[in-house]
Amino acid sequence: MKRIIIMAMLIAFSMSANAISYDTSYRSGRNYDKAMFRMWHADTARQLKAWLVLMPGSNSDGRPEVDDPQWQAFAAKNQLALVGCYFTDKPHEFMMAEEYMYVPAGSGDTLLKALRQLAVKSGHPALANAPMLLWGMSAGGQFNYEMACWKPNRIIGFVVNKGGFYYTAMSPVATRNVPALFFTGEKDMEYRSTVVKGVYALNRRIGACWAWAQETGIGHDVGRSKEMALQWFDAILRTRFANGQLQPINQQQGYIGLQPSLNIEPAESWKKTDQFISSWLPNKALADLWQSVQQPSK
Repeated sequence: MKRIIIMAMLIAFSMSANAISYDTSYRSGRNYDKAMFRMWHADTARQLKAWLVLMPGSNSDGRPEVDDPQWQAFAAKNQLALVGCYFTDKPHEFMMAEEYMYVPAGSGDTLLKALRQLAVKSGHPALANAPMLLWGMSAGGQFNYEMACWKPNRIIGFVVNKGGFYYTAMSPVATRNVPALFFTGEKDMEYRSTVVKGVYALNRRIGACWAWAQETGIGHDVGRSKEMALQWFDAILRTRFANGQLQPINQQQGYIGLQPSLNIEPAESWKKTDQFISSWLPNKALADLWQSVQQPSK
């Protein structure tokens, strides 16, 4: 019995040792009511290279997402710090359009301040101004897009996932040079898909190195977007964040996916046409997965 208790204590210690987390929060700001953050990193990480910021849906608490085994495994493998975010809106006239998404009005500065504080608190001060990967669902993806428009020089790559409202239509040139992955759901509300596709198509047509996928059979849910985002983040880290520095994307490399045919072809041989919406994908494996998540239901 004593041996079982000791073993249980060792297991519990091992689990807690692998879950190093830190919290910080801020009082009400100009465009948000509440802002809370949680950082996690693997205890084996002697050096952390960048942030993976997890931004949840409208007024939701994303801090528990740092406990997700898939995010933790990915972060540990790539020497990343996870940050789960929790923003809430102040009451305003149009609550369906979260004001905290418009990051230049204050919420963006608060996120950057939180990252600086967490970097120091965790004993990794070099992370204070490190670049970010951004994952977001619904309003979280909207926040990510606005963040990339505001501070493109801090973003390795970002995901916009089935949102519905954007303060910025045409993004700055620097943002169009940041790789991005946009998702809509076949069964989501039509206005959401129309808005996401519109923002995407406008910027892609003028050269954004972005990809868009409409998930078959999915409504306003994560679906397979996380699966694809993890694989896409892995590729983007290698091409965009080499040797600790942000690198320009060469769109002549990789693959092009075409809507609505779902055909893919090497980017170097692609002949541009306005007849189709195209996606830039960093490698063949991502191009195949892009096809897979959009295949018609049988």
